Amino acid sequence: MTGSCSSSPPQHFFFFFFFFLFVPFLSLAQQTVDINSSNWDIPPKSLCRSQQGNFLHSEFFHNLKRLVSSIQSLRSNTYNFYNLSIGTNSDKDKVEAMGLCNRVLSRVDCLNCISHAAQILTTSHCPRSREAHIRTSKCMFRYSDKPIFGKLKTFPTMEAVNPNNATANRTDFIRMQSKLLNHLILQAARGDSKRKYAQGDGPAPPPYTRFYATTQCTPDLSHKDCNRCLLYGLQNATEGRIGIRWFCPSCNFQIESDLRFFLLDFEYEPDGPDRSTITGISKTKSIIATVGSVVGLVIIIICIYFLLTRDRRKEKQSLEGKDVKDSKIKDAQLFQMDIDTIRLATNDFSPNNHLGEGGFGAVYKGVLVSGEAVAVKRLSMKSGQGDNEFINEVSLVAKLQHRNLVTLLGFCLDGEERLLIYEFFKNTSLEHYIFDSNRRIILEWETRKRIILGVARGLLYLHEDSRIKIIHRDLKASNVLLDDEMYPKIADFGTAKLFDTDQTNQIKFTSKVSGTYGYMAPEYAMNGQFSVKTDVFSFGVLVLEIITGKKHNWSPEEETSLFLLSYVWKCWREGKVLNIVDPTLIETKGLSDEIMKCIHIGLLCVQENAESRPTMAYVVVMLSASSFALPRPSQPGFCPLDGESSSSRGNHTSSIPSFNSVSITQLVPR
Repeated sequence: MTGSCSSSPPQHFFFFFFFFLFVPFLSLAQQTVDINSSNWDIPPKSLCRSQQGNFLHSEFFHNLKRLVSSIQSLRSNTYNFYNLSIGTNSDKDKVEAMGLCNRVLSRVDCLNCISHAAQILTTSHCPRSREAHIRTSKCMFRYSDKPIFGKLKTFPTMEAVNPNNATANRTDFIRMQSKLLNHLILQAARGDSKRKYAQGDGPAPPPYTRFYATTQCTPDLSHKDCNRCLLYGLQNATEGRIGIRWFCPSCNFQIESDLRFFLLDFEYEPDGPDRSTITGISKTKSIIATVGSVVGLVIIIICIYFLLTRDRRKEKQSLEGKDVKDSKIKDAQLFQMDIDTIRLATNDFSPNNHLGEGGFGAVYKGVLVSGEAVAVKRLSMKSGQGDNEFINEVSLVAKLQHRNLVTLLGFCLDGEERLLIYEFFKNTSLEHYIFDSNRRIILEWETRKRIILGVARGLLYLHEDSRIKIIHRDLKASNVLLDDEMYPKIADFGTAKLFDTDQTNQIKFTSKVSGTYGYMAPEYAMNGQFSVKTDVFSFGVLVLEIITGKKHNWSPEEETSLFLLSYVWKCWREGKVLNIVDPTLIETKGLSDEIMKCIHIGLLCVQENAESRPTMAYVVVMLSASSFALPRPSQPGFCPLDGESSSSRGNHTSSIPSFNSVSITQLVPR
């Protein structure tokens, strides 16, 4: 028996086995779906109802605030539907809410989308309403002081249509579209209490080939109400367009011509086991046993194949992996340290040497044999940063040379250990000082101004002056280190993104939003859109934190519905902006104009409209100039409307003048 097991099976057997096993899947995978294309973006639409005069002091408001803040901590699910409530059924201040995402979103992205939609609805669009609804490109959120679970609601409606009319026979076009949608409406209505969704395709009249469509209801609806809702949409939607998306609070549908905008069934995240019920388990045991035996046989054959080819594959992967790593970091000219040297320097990563948590891992203080103190960033295996991110940070930071950027001294790549060695700063980060009432006393105005200008120059270098254009994406107080003379150094490039300096399109999209909530620009947090203006927004938040000594999520006791940005904006509009300045700066003689100018620049950087924000080059000029005509800022992102209409906000996009209309009388030299 031993001899038969050790003998090699015919190689052609495995070739044909895997060929016929995987060819069907390879043919399916050739179709690509760009679900994050900017073509699908639509501006958020909201409806506010039942406004209350004393809303900010009501029990309902506090319940709503608790509910919204709890969304991010919910356990994500693959059904992309969440219902929540706070309060008892007899409580007049009970809040009921629900959120629903497009099927294509991952469970994590869905929860993030609903969380941010809820925040922007309750703080910006409808800050004083007991009932409201918002629809964004990828998700919906609504809440009410009345029962909404299981209740059909078809108002307000929203549709996004392709501007092109069909070139086919209009009658046949509409008939065949309706036939596909009617079929999918019945399928979606038959869904269970976790998902009422259907997708599919059908024939289309020439010159088109296929129609692709999806139908979706909130799964709390009954079969009858889901069917009624979607039929109502089909009857009221615009006809004869090659593509249309139609939404209402309880359901939505989409249909496109010759464009598959949804994923195939096997591409979605698999649903987890149903923990809410155990009925039907006995019925499925026989199916599981049958399928299990077949799958087990396939797994055994696959295991045999991989065991036989393991050594050859490992050798190939090792050589390929080494080539990739070497090609990306060979020009970095960095000192590569061995793991034993790092363990000795950090006392084997002793807790006494632990400095804090950085992006993707812990940071330790180390002392090399030469006596030089270093900061060692140990990347966590559970952090989500893999070899690609590690090589990205090594190759990226090694090429950056600027007095306001942290210097990478070396790295270590040993098995699963991935370590970055940076210069050590005994003053640690800006966060260590600015948010501590005792420590920030040493940060007099000149020091704070130097930090603001230094960070601005560091970002300008990343955006325009370095050999490669870089978007940091995670600028915050903890990522600004301070040297012995309290000069700032921007750190942590694990989430940074590169732009081609010759690239004409300077805006990108991502489905994986990385960074810190509170510092994220609205367009990045909600839609994954990022550019240099994303860093500008983060810089504006940082400036206001430095001047006020308050974190971005701070709320004044008298107005708990406001956060730092919205409170600074309120004080600015009321002419009381110096009220928010850190009390330790109040006695700063003759410098109130400089502080006011920095607050003004901070507000320009955090404007809701990305196009209205200045570039970092413009920011550096404004900070360096002793006299400068600053444009009027418009409303910051994630702020209550405060009586300002959406149309008036839209007019602010042209509020920043060109350089031709700016008068500079004197510049302070660098």
